[in-house]
Amino acid sequence: MIQPLVGALNSAIASTSGVGGMSAAGPATTEAASPFGGMLQSMIDQTTALDTKAEQTVGGLLSGQGVDIHDAMIATEKADMAFELALQVRNKAVGAYQQMMAMQF
Repeated sequence: MIQPLVGALNSAIASTSGVGGMSAAGPATTEAASPFGGMLQSMIDQTTALDTKAEQTVGGLLSGQGVDIHDAMIATEKADMAFELALQVRNKAVGAYQQMMAMQF
């Protein structure tokens, strides 16, 4: 569910090599050189971790490993909210990029 978004964000980060301290190899060595890139990478990592936890709790619920339904629902909702936030950040970044590209100097 989240992997296409993560792939798109990672490719967008990689394609901006030399901009904001990012390179095709990954984030800059210091987060101070690229605060936005570091924040974006951190958000992607947290979203992926929440998605993994949600998958594990739902799997535990379905297999009868003693996971309560409310724990599975909370984990699923956290993952959904993190995904929606990441999607909106991506949409705003793409919109800002398109607006800058439309500017005429």
